Amino acid sequence: MSVARVTEITASSTVSFDDAVAQGVARADKTLRHVEGAWIQDQKVVVRNGQIAEYRVNMKVTFVLAD
Repeated sequence: MSVARVTEITASSTVSFDDAVAQGVARADKTLRHVEGAWIQDQKVVVRNGQIAEYRVNMKVTFVLAD
């Protein structure tokens, strides 16, 4: 039996939502062991001078604590 935990993180990118997700998962994987998946809870953009300046995602990352 495995025990898992879910933690919520926010990641951002100036390139795209996909890049924000990739950066968030990569960063979570550096800190958390056994990252199993991520659920994208929310997406939003930051607008400056009428242009999209930043893409942001709020995600829940699942990682296994014990097997």
